[in-house]
Amino acid sequence: MTTTKKIMIVDDDEDDMEFFCEAVKEVDASCACITATNGEEALQKLRKGKTKLPDLIFLDLNMPRMDGKTCLRELKKDRELKNIPVIISTTSSHHKDMEETLELGAVHFMTKSSTFDQIKTGIEKALQMVGSFEKSN
Repeated sequence: MTTTKKIMIVDDDEDDMEFFCEAVKEVDASCACITATNGEEALQKLRKGKTKLPDLIFLDLNMPRMDGKTCLRELKKDRELKNIPVIISTTSSHHKDMEETLELGAVHFMTKSSTFDQIKTGIEKALQMVGSFEKSN
C-alpha cells in the first residue's frame, strides 16, 4: 500500500501554484498537494487540524496579508507545526533572503524557474534533500 505524501504549496500566484502542483505530481505521483494563497491562510489550514499535517511545505516569500518570512517565523514558533520541513520557493535570488530564511528554520531555498522541466528538477532536488522522498516514475 502506497502512503500518500502531503505537500503544502503557499503562493499568491494561482498559475504558479497550479504549475507547481503538476510538477510535484510528475516528480512523485504519490504526492497530494494542499494549497494556500498567503501565509495567513496556510496557518489557518494547518491549525484547524482536520486533516493530516503536510510532510513538507513549499513557501513563497512575497505574498499579501502575510509574507513568507512572517509565516515561517509563525510555523517555527508553533509546537505542532515547527517540525514540518519548509522549503522557500521564490522569485528572489537575493543572498540575504536565502541567509535569513535558512536562519529562521527553512531547510532549503530555491529560486523559481521559468520552465516546467527546471521546476521539476528543482522539486526533485528539494525532495531528495528533505529525505524520505524518492522519485517514482
